[in-house]
Amino acid sequence: MKKLIFSAAILLGGLSIQAAAISSGNTVVKSIIQDEYKEVDAVPAAVKTGLDNAYPGVKLDKAFVNDKKEYKIEITVRGEKSTVYTDDKGNILKK
Repeated sequence: MKKLIFSAAILLGGLSIQAAAISSGNTVVKSIIQDEYKEVDAVPAAVKTGLDNAYPGVKLDKAFVNDKKEYKIEITVRGEKSTVYTDDKGNILKK
């Protein structure tokens, strides 16, 4: 019985030493940046016109606006979903 307990202690001690030796100095930190956009029910007519000109047959799914009056718009064009950023005059800022 003493041999069994002694063997278990050696085995567990050996595992804890291995765990300490494997530790790495690299740390990965993920941060989520919340954008400052708030959801809105409607967008200005200029934004709709700009999207219609850039993407014929576009369907607006959701729209968000920030303090700078920049719009983040989730759209669907021919079954493909995408996010487009525009200003309040309908100019595409980022696709």
